[in-house]
This record gives sequence, structure tokens and C-alpha cells, in this order.
Amino acid sequence: MACQNPEINAALQPSGESTLERATVKAQQQIEELFNISLSVAVTGETGTGKSTFINAIRNLDDDDEGAAETGVTETTDKPTPYKHPTMPNVVFWDLPGIGTPNFKAKTYLKQVQFDKYDFFIIISSERFKENDIKLAKKIQKRKKLFYFVRSKIDNDIRDAEQRAQFNEEETLSKIRRNCEKNLIKIKQAKVFLISSRNIDEFDFGKLVDTLMSDLPELKHQALLQSLPVSSLAVLEQKVRMFQKAVWAAALLSGGIAAAPVPGLSLACDAGILVAFFTRCYFSFGLDEKSLDKLSERVNKPHLKSLITSPLVLGLTERSEVRLQLSALAGSALVKNLCKLVPGVGNAAAGLISFSLTFTLLQRGLKDLADTARTVLRAAGLE
Repeated sequence: MACQNPEINAALQPSGESTLERATVKAQQQIEELFNISLSVAVTGETGTGKSTFINAIRNLDDDDEGAAETGVTETTDKPTPYKHPTMPNVVFWDLPGIGTPNFKAKTYLKQVQFDKYDFFIIISSERFKENDIKLAKKIQKRKKLFYFVRSKIDNDIRDAEQRAQFNEEETLSKIRRNCEKNLIKIKQAKVFLISSRNIDEFDFGKLVDTLMSDLPELKHQALLQSLPVSSLAVLEQKVRMFQKAVWAAALLSGGIAAAPVPGLSLACDAGILVAFFTRCYFSFGLDEKSLDKLSERVNKPHLKSLITSPLVLGLTERSEVRLQLSALAGSALVKNLCKLVPGVGNAAAGLISFSLTFTLLQRGLKDLADTARTVLRAAGLE
């Protein structure tokens, strides 16, 4: 029997549930998974192959940034070392010592590095994959976990090849790929990606992302996708679709119908869930100042930040360095700017507006953030 309350009916429809109680539980679970699902990625390879630089690049950090993995031509990893994502601490990249090093013999390697804690492995080489790399892949394959081969420092290979007569980049890349595949012939269906950690948006990084998105379980997929640097419009659109699927849940929990706290989120109010949702989008879309500065430097277009005119983005930028607690939200300009996105809401407190208005607010806010990110990427030439 249909409920007579139009607000509750509006909330139930996108949830696919028949009661408010069940819809609330589902919404709590979805937001909890979106914000807090963990992901542990193991990155291994011999000394000097670029493991640490890759870990920094995939977290959108330079080698000299705070929290960056230590890089160098000598072995800098003598034990499994975790590096948390700067804006998503539940996503951790582990720098593992190479297999076959004096303290990590092939026979006991998986036990020493605590194999079971990782969701997948990335095996890196800057030249040819060695026998120890192949041994490790076989061990991982036997235990039925995901692993991928990354041939790093491709920009160096291209730069060297450019000095030769009749240089052709595609032919050079094809030759490197064939050599890798020949080298890994003992590994059934080996997946090899040619990567430059110095130019993360070039070569096979997009293919690696697409493959991971296809291979990983949905929840792990969500965690990785949120954490990845926005290297193209295609990556951005995947992120946007992921957040669009969660709008109804955030609206239900922040719209005054189901004012129940979400476990682990430390959000004590309706407005907190709403602002946390937009803040996660803001960082995931690469709209924070650090990400914009790095993008501007990489593409040599210093004007990118001047393209940001959205009051929502500017409000999030203003508060991005401050922990968003309830006491800071009550009369903040940010909440007022969020409410102004919906005609008729004005400066009302976010926790008092209805589900329908909150749902509309979230949709419009997400579109505003996405459109701003699209404008920046197109200006950067990352179509």
C-alpha cells in the first residue's frame, strides 16, 4: 500500500525499497561504502624501476611533496611501507621491497609482505621483466589475485628513440609492448601497460584505469575511482556517474526524513552529510588548489584557476583546509551558497529542507562541480 506522505514516496522511489526503514538502511550502507570502503594496492619491483614515483603520481603528488614516497636510485624500501592517499586515507598504496632481494627471498616473499592484505598487485619494471618478476606473478596467479605489469619510464624510451632517424612513436611503443609480452610468455594472459609517471595522462594510463574498473569488485572500483587523478574527460565522467548513483542516498540522510548518523562518518547533522558529499566530489574531480596547480604546471597553462567562478567550488576551496564540524556549519557562507543553488530555498538551514529540495540541491551541486571540472579539463587540453 502506497504511503500518503508525498515526501516519503519521493524518497522511496529511487531507493527501490518499500518502506522508509529499509530505504534508510540501504542509504546508510551506500554512503558508508562510498566514503569509507578500503583499498590496499601493492606496488613491487626491483630497485630503480620507479615504484615510488608511480605511487606518488597515482596519488597526484610530486616526489618532493609532503607525504610522498621516497625516491632514489638505491633501494629505499626495506619493508612494506604504506602511503595513504592525501584526501582518501582509506586508499593505501604499499611500496613493497622487490622479490629476490637479500631480505626478501622468493620462497618466503608472499608471507613476509603479508600477501592477503592487498586487493591487487602492480609489478613494475623500467626495462625487461626479470625472472623474479615472473616468479612473483606465478605465485600471485596461483593464489587467484589480480596483478598487472607496468613498464615504467616510457617517456625516457621515447626521448631516446627520437634521436634516431625515421622515428615513429607508435612503432616504438609497439616494439616495447611486443618485447614485454615475449618476455612474459610464461604468464597466461599477462596484462602489460606502458606508463610514464612523469606524464600520467599519456600512454597506457587510461587503459590501466579502464582495466582496473572492469576487473575490480564494485566497491573496490568505487574507492579506486575516487582516488585517481583526473587525467581525462573519460575518467571524470566515470567519477560523475559514480556520485550520481549516490545522490538519492545522501538526500535521504540529509533531507530531514531519516536523520540518522552514518557509522564511521563522524557527521552529526544533516548538513554535514550534504557538505561531506560535495567535498568528496570536489577533491575527486581535482578542483582543489593543489590539484589545479599541478595540472596547470603539467600542461603549462597557468590560467586554469581563473576559470573557477562557481560559488560552490569557491566556497569549498575556502573551507578545504578546515575540518567541517557542525559548529562551523551553522551559519557558514558555504551552506548558504549550497542552498542558493535551488530556487526558493534561499538561506534556509540545509538540515531543515525537504527530501525533494535536498535531492534537487545535490543534483544541481553535482552538476555544477562536474561542469566546472569539464571546463578546466577542456582548457587543459585533456579531452
